[in-house]
Order: sequence, then structure tokens, then C-alpha cells
Amino acid sequence: MQHLRRMGKHIVIGGNGPVGRQIVRLLAADGEESVVVSRSSGLRFDASDADALTRASAGASTIHLCAMPRYDRWPQEFQQLMESTVVAAERVGARIVSIGNTYLYGEGAPSPLTEDLPHRPTTVKGRVRAEMWERALASTAPAIEVRGSDYLGHGAVSLFTLMVQPAVLEGRVARVPMDLDAEHPWTFVSDVARTAVAAARINGPTKQVFHVPSTQASLRTVASRLATLTGAGVPKLERMPLEELVALGEHDSIIREVVEVAYLLDRAFTLDASKAERVLGVHATPLDEVLRDAFSAR
Repeated sequence: MQHLRRMGKHIVIGGNGPVGRQIVRLLAADGEESVVVSRSSGLRFDASDADALTRASAGASTIHLCAMPRYDRWPQEFQQLMESTVVAAERVGARIVSIGNTYLYGEGAPSPLTEDLPHRPTTVKGRVRAEMWERALASTAPAIEVRGSDYLGHGAVSLFTLMVQPAVLEGRVARVPMDLDAEHPWTFVSDVARTAVAAARINGPTKQVFHVPSTQASLRTVASRLATLTGAGVPKLERMPLEELVALGEHDSIIREVVEVAYLLDRAFTLDASKAERVLGVHATPLDEVLRDAFSAR
């Protein structure tokens, strides 16, 4: 592991989301100050306002960008959030820790996905992610991006939590637009937070990427473990044809956006997080523990 640097106040943009809340909890447990910035709690203002964000970030050592605009609003809102984050970080001398994902590698990227792969986005959302990170790379502020895959855990929003988890718990058939038996990386929201906090603390290169250590398993395996842990029956899983997903998207703007990245659901691939394990000392939480967290009360 690399040496730790001195820490100051943390700004957590989107601190009321599942990853942001975990970051705040981890920092509080270590006696570190954090300020939540969102439109609904903490400091309530639009984080895309660079001047307002700069004022809130005075004295901060790190600005965590955890916010997630609505899926169909990424091109309109996400890049401006990065722009204001970069401007504020440069003005106050803070490090940027951005929560990202794998979209920017594009369809056809080789498995395992590694941090040094070229960015060849093949979707609108992939281009947004690539342009956001390119903006951080071009800044004078130190910047780290933490990239995970499909989220699991309490408060997580993903294909599994929306389409599979409720059906398994209620004994219904889950129709999923995904290869049910292909190996896939599943990322625990708490592991995203642990990776982000560890990345904020290290000395080292001023611009780098870490993949979040994740569980590699098929959707059928994850659903079966959830059923076993909760006492539900054997999961009833059916693969939804892409054509059906496209048809659903004609009446739902969010589902329409899922169609664009459906290539990630139709192939086996792995996420190489050996760098985070080696440098940050972060490891994937066991799947059973992740799934217990998913339905635990907080």
C-alpha cells in the first residue's frame, strides 16, 4: 500500500445516494469531517454551480463526485457536474475522487477489463463518461476515478435490484434481458465507498483509475444465493429477448436508456481490480454478506 496523505474536510456531491452515504459513514467512523452537497439534504444547492461549489469547498482536501443524474439526463447534466467539480477543486486545491463505471471502454472491449484499456465508447453514456474523465485529466487538480460494475447492496439501483431481487423475494418470475449464466461482475456499494475513501488518502500519481473489487458470478448464482439466504423458493428466471426490452423502452425513457448498454448483459466478462487490492488494500465483500445487506434495515 502507498503512504497516506494528510486529510482535511471532504465534500461529498450526491451524499444522499447509496455510495455517498457510505462514504460519509466511513469518514465519520474515522473522525473525518464531511459535507454533503445535494438538492435535497445537507448543503442544498445545485452542484453544477461552480461558484457555489467553490464556496462550499473552502478548506476541503477532497471533493467526491458521487451524484448520478437521471439516466436519460446524462448528456445534459453529468458533464456540467464534472466541470464544476474541476473548477472548484482547482480553486481550493482539492483532490477529485469521481465515481465512474465501465461504459467508456465500449462494446467489444477485451475481458478482463483493466484500468489501462483505451477508451472506445460505443454509446452516448459511454462518451459522456469518457469526456468527463478526460476533463478531469486535463485539469490541474489531482484526480482519481473509481469504476465499478452493476451495483448490489442496500439502496443500490441496478438491473438486479430492480428486476430480480423483488421477484425472487415474492416468488414471482423474473424476466431479465441478460444471459442468465454468463459470469458478470457485481459491485457492492460499500466496496465502492471503501475504494473511494482509500483512494482519497493515498500519495501517488496525481491522475489514476481504480476498479472496485467485485464479485464474479452469473445472475442465476446471485439470485440463488439470495433465495437461500431469505428462505425464498428456487428463483424463477427467464431471459427477456432484446426485442421485448426495446418495445418496453418505447413507453419508458429510462428503460430506453438501458437498451443502449444491453451489450454488457449479453456477454461474459470480468473486472480486474487487482490494482485496488494491491495499492489500496481493498477486497470484495463476500457475496452472502452483500446480499444480506441488500435487504437489511438501516
